[in-house]
Amino acid sequence: MPVLRLALPLAVFAVVLGLPSVARGASCEEAFATRGNPLSGIRFTAVVTVEELTPATAIRQLRGIAATRGYDILSEEADDGSMLLEQPRSGSARPFPIIATAESAAGAATVKLEAKLPAGMSAGANGARTELCAMLGSLKGGPEGIAAAERSQGAVSSAGPVVIDALVLSQQISQEADTNAASIPTRYQGKTFTIKGRVAHVAKDGGAYRIAYEIPNSTNDLAIRFGKFRFLTQISCLAAKGQGAYALSLRTGQGIQLTGQYKDYDHARHVMWFEGCRPVN
Repeated sequence: MPVLRLALPLAVFAVVLGLPSVARGASCEEAFATRGNPLSGIRFTAVVTVEELTPATAIRQLRGIAATRGYDILSEEADDGSMLLEQPRSGSARPFPIIATAESAAGAATVKLEAKLPAGMSAGANGARTELCAMLGSLKGGPEGIAAAERSQGAVSSAGPVVIDALVLSQQISQEADTNAASIPTRYQGKTFTIKGRVAHVAKDGGAYRIAYEIPNSTNDLAIRFGKFRFLTQISCLAAKGQGAYALSLRTGQGIQLTGQYKDYDHARHVMWFEGCRPVN
């Protein structure tokens, strides 16, 4: 898993700057740079140049490399040489972005990873250097790189399942939606959650039973109110095949703990669905 674990909230990151000038033979460790300070914001930058590699192939390889290391891929535009990665939320550590860019360099590709911390946050440069350079060090050129890029198509982080309370998950998603609702489907794609809570109701939904969690409509309905007003995301779990009898046995207010995989999100309706849901024994 990534080692750049940060415990403070992050702000929206700025647009990436152009690739820095890097000596052709410089190693990632030599080219690694730290700029800024905790007051203005710290930026970690790692760069390598790999022979017999195109920008598109580099970005496609990075998708698989990042997914294997537990990052979420929020956006991939390989043909344009760019990708947006995100460290997933873990405990008190909030997500933070890493922007990957790649440019042609006379028969090679110069690839940069940049992590930008918001003002008021700090992190160790040694840990950042180790993590970013490990990712860039996995890039391959020539036929080996092309094969690696093909294997990486569609790769997503398989870390999980994440065990979480339904209300906590609801508030988490709602906060993320306030920042950028469009990023939520790619952030949660392929992720599995074990969600704890209470039953609001059970309803037939197509060929499955939908188990809705008990969640207030907005932050105004919480027992303890904090932060600004926002609608809370409702969480529903579509029961897996063979779980119909279990779903029908549930009663409103009953405690449940279900494991399922992300299916869909509707920002306008403030709902997220999970599928293949099964009770935790």
